[in-house]
Amino acid sequence: MNKFTSFFRFCALPLLMLSLMMAQAQAQTSPVQTIRDSVDQLMSKIEGRRDYFQQHPDELEALVDDNLKDIADFRYIGASVMGRYFRNATPEQRSRFVKTFRNTLIDTYAKGLVTFDYRDLRVLDSQGEASGDQASVDMEVVATDGQVYPVSYSLRQSDGQWKVVNVIVNGINLGLTFRNQFDQAMRDNNRDYDAVINGWSPEVGTDELEQGGNA
Repeated sequence: MNKFTSFFRFCALPLLMLSLMMAQAQAQTSPVQTIRDSVDQLMSKIEGRRDYFQQHPDELEALVDDNLKDIADFRYIGASVMGRYFRNATPEQRSRFVKTFRNTLIDTYAKGLVTFDYRDLRVLDSQGEASGDQASVDMEVVATDGQVYPVSYSLRQSDGQWKVVNVIVNGINLGLTFRNQFDQAMRDNNRDYDAVINGWSPEVGTDELEQGGNA
């Protein structure tokens, strides 16, 4: 191996490493594409079968669960909903609440997919505010009567993957709403974690979402 060949390889190595790093960065899915892919995948399985899924809710919940498992950070969301009570909860209580919260959220989401009269779901190309490992993505739900309901997803990046940690629907901050409900439940049950977790049933109805609120 002559000196020219050695020098060429020495110079080429950093360029190769740089190109690999750029390719890896490009391969990472953007927040907008993460939401769009999730919505498109779920809608492709539901479209034209809403009547069927109304009669088979368990199958729809399984679809929703599969769709959300890689895009929603349920542990982060659960801790946020528990708020100041998270610190004093036992590891078992924390895990149990995350599981309970996940099940109730999937049930609520699934029911909304087949009961709310919408004709289109549009993930907007323009990304909302982004800073470091935080980002937001906007979507519009178009009802059959033409009314447009704004939806904003809050995402955080963990291990190179964007995951949803909160959703604001028509001005209603669901994360904050659930946190307030958990706080009230703790007050009503004398801070009995087990009673609150066992009786957890978030209350955000379709009518409330249609009416909207202040985020």
